[in-house]
Amino acid sequence: MPPRFFIDGPLSAGEPLALPAGSARHVQVLRLQPGAPIVLFNGAGGEWHATVEQMGRSDVTVQIGAHVDVDRELALPVTLALGMPANDRMDALVEKATELGVAVIQPLLCERSVLRLTGERAHKKVAHWQAVAQAACEQSGRTRVPQVAPVVTLTDWLRETAPNGAARWVLSLTDAAPPVVAALPPAGVVCLSGPEGGLAPAEERAARAAGFVAVSLGARVLRADTAPLALLAHLALIRPSASV
Repeated sequence: MPPRFFIDGPLSAGEPLALPAGSARHVQVLRLQPGAPIVLFNGAGGEWHATVEQMGRSDVTVQIGAHVDVDRELALPVTLALGMPANDRMDALVEKATELGVAVIQPLLCERSVLRLTGERAHKKVAHWQAVAQAACEQSGRTRVPQVAPVVTLTDWLRETAPNGAARWVLSLTDAAPPVVAALPPAGVVCLSGPEGGLAPAEERAARAAGFVAVSLGARVLRADTAPLALLAHLALIRPSASV
């Protein structure tokens, strides 16, 4: 597969394009030469074949070719609302969730959260995670970049998130059954998962009161960065015919 690059802007077949600085550096690191094929996408759906035209010391110009109406998204949209794991685990979680097809990632501050972000630090982290998601799309072949939403508290998110017809699940270690995926609504799934140590009992009760159904991934206790990915991998196997 030719190298893929996300372009934050319109793309038109037959037009030349000066690649943004980050993509230009990547082309130069790969030592691509004029005539080399690449693929461009801008998140609006599909992708464009393109060819490297000119290589400068710090700039790269490409010629945009034909648009290909390809769709590699999941059959149903999935939102992961996550009590953010600490250290580099959140970076890896965003990367792998993007590869698996997540539509929205909602970072949450929970009672037991180790990673506590607010203000400018939170804004910078969200921008960083959005860049991680973009790079994962380039690597995995996705044509739509998932949204990484601003950091909010779980309480605020539960209060402000209106039901949109999606199934609402909360990963739980108590009084829960495996998720039922045989007849999910077209609006998809919103999955709530806790940080290290899980959701506090009061938080889980609040989620259930907001319409979330407790689901279990089995008898083993999974890490905060493993559980949502395990559920997402399960949902990624759903075919369009499974929806209602």
